[in-house]
Amino acid sequence: MYLGLDLGTSGVKAMLIDGDQKIVGSANGSLDVSRPHSGWSEQEPADWVRATEEAVAGLKAKHPTELGAVKGIGLSGQMHGATLIDASDKVLRPSILWNDTRSHVEAAALDADPRFRALTGNIVFPGFTAPKLAWVKKHEPDVFAKIAKVLLPKDYLRLWLTGEYISEMSDSAGTSWLDTGKRAWSSELLAATDLSEEQMPALVEGTAQAGKLRSDLAAQWGISGDAVVAGGAGDNAASACGMGTVSDGAAFVSLGTSGVLFAANGSYLPKPESAVHAFCHALPNTWHQMGVILSATDALNWHSGVTGKSAADLTGELGETLKAPTGVTFLPYLSGERTPHNDAVIRGAFIGLEHESSRAVLTQAVLEGVAFAIRDNLEALRSAGTGISRVTAIGGGSRSHYWLASIATALGVPVDLPADGDFGAAFGAARLGLIAATGADPIAVCAPPVTSGTIEPVVSLSDAYEDGYMRYRALYPAIRSLAN
Repeated sequence: MYLGLDLGTSGVKAMLIDGDQKIVGSANGSLDVSRPHSGWSEQEPADWVRATEEAVAGLKAKHPTELGAVKGIGLSGQMHGATLIDASDKVLRPSILWNDTRSHVEAAALDADPRFRALTGNIVFPGFTAPKLAWVKKHEPDVFAKIAKVLLPKDYLRLWLTGEYISEMSDSAGTSWLDTGKRAWSSELLAATDLSEEQMPALVEGTAQAGKLRSDLAAQWGISGDAVVAGGAGDNAASACGMGTVSDGAAFVSLGTSGVLFAANGSYLPKPESAVHAFCHALPNTWHQMGVILSATDALNWHSGVTGKSAADLTGELGETLKAPTGVTFLPYLSGERTPHNDAVIRGAFIGLEHESSRAVLTQAVLEGVAFAIRDNLEALRSAGTGISRVTAIGGGSRSHYWLASIATALGVPVDLPADGDFGAAFGAARLGLIAATGADPIAVCAPPVTSGTIEPVVSLSDAYEDGYMRYRALYPAIRSLAN
């Protein structure tokens, strides 16, 4: 048996698979996000441990024999989080999360240093780890002085699981400290934020062994024998392993809290000015590009909270048949935006409201706004040299047929639906645990799922959607001057 642990923003998911990659069971532990100030987003690492214990306990309750047979564990996690620990492994402050934008001033200062884009292949985004450390040094110097290690969220879990300070390439590529082409820490970039390689975890590939489960945890969980912990992956690379998006040209769209358009690359193809992320993949000698929007299902959940209707009820009001854009446009910049704008202070908007603008019209605009934001990502990927002919949909938002039809029509490419099953980050992490424990071929293990259906672009609405996208594109520069 093989265990995948996915540390997300809203919870930890634990999944068991067998040697044939059949899902045996899964369980969850819940998490909350603290937002003490505008633009801030934090979590206590102790809550990650608690949520993991909850998830594993849920598995043990239903599948004790199978859990006891675990030989490999894979880790997936939310990226970019700055988890700071001292020499005794004490957490120095709440972890600053991926969607925290407080360090936009520091990010701009680091990005102005040409070495960062040249070595990392990426803009220094406010959500990345390095500018967060620059912020801590400036605003919390006593904390900064005590830092012994900087760990990404899933790698803090690894420390708890194994006692080892280890990370891997895909997650570390989102720190702004990795030489992404060489797949190694850059002492030059670390020095630019007054840190050293000694304060970083060791690096391995995501498929490699990266510690063993502590004996006391193994006993608590009923696991007999050694359980190898794999390097693992950042959440999007782990999802790609779960989806089989590991070969050059394969792509998926993820509708989770954030939205991601992800394409696997057989070589390193950076183009930082496009705001496309160029990261290492979880498999050796493989890279990937992705465009990221900060609010995907988060936008629909916000709309749900305002209207008092569930997300399912809201999308249900639209029916199954895609409609032409109404003229009401939604900009989903509720917490700033990454691709293509790299703008931490821009905020969302409804434009074109009139007396006739019903709740359903607003819902339609929210779904279209996210679809158009993903189209922005597609255009950015194209400018970076990556063509996409079709995508596979994953994430909670992919349960809405209407939303996927909107995305297919906005992108002008078919959207494939995987057969029933969970092929997300926890599954990808379990696959990496299997590879690390057995030495199996990564490409063979990370095969794509069977496609259960395809949603084609609605050709009759292509022109209307193109007009809607052009209207959407014109609005960002029009409202940019209004942002604080």
